[in-house]
Amino acid sequence: MLLCIAMIASGQHANGSTEKAIAALESQWAHSQAINDPGLIGPLLADKFVYTGNDGTVSDKAAVLADWKATRWTSVVYSDEKVVIFGDTAIATGESRGKGIDSAGKPMDYHDRFTDVWVKMPDGRWQCVSSQDSSVTK
Repeated sequence: MLLCIAMIASGQHANGSTEKAIAALESQWAHSQAINDPGLIGPLLADKFVYTGNDGTVSDKAAVLADWKATRWTSVVYSDEKVVIFGDTAIATGESRGKGIDSAGKPMDYHDRFTDVWVKMPDGRWQCVSSQDSSVTK
């Protein structure tokens, strides 16, 4: 019985540190936006990354990075972030607000909820395989 309790406690500790690791990756993502450096987010995205925007468009990694390179953020704030672990998969959700100039040169002021799906890759790195934004209309 003690062995079972030790294994459960160990798993909870591992999940707690995994949640913190994913939260740190999400923080790097937000920082990438805040300082207008898409180079920080590139390594976080899996090669087959899929993004679904709040307008329903679907983009791959190359398109997302090109868009981010042309976007200029003046403010970015993430809040209400939560991470849930399912084995080698993690779901991160939260709220984001941002302002700036989008890749088409138009002013943007958005308030979204996001869902990011992270997978632990065979080399041990966590990478985001999918992200989706939904506009908040409060």
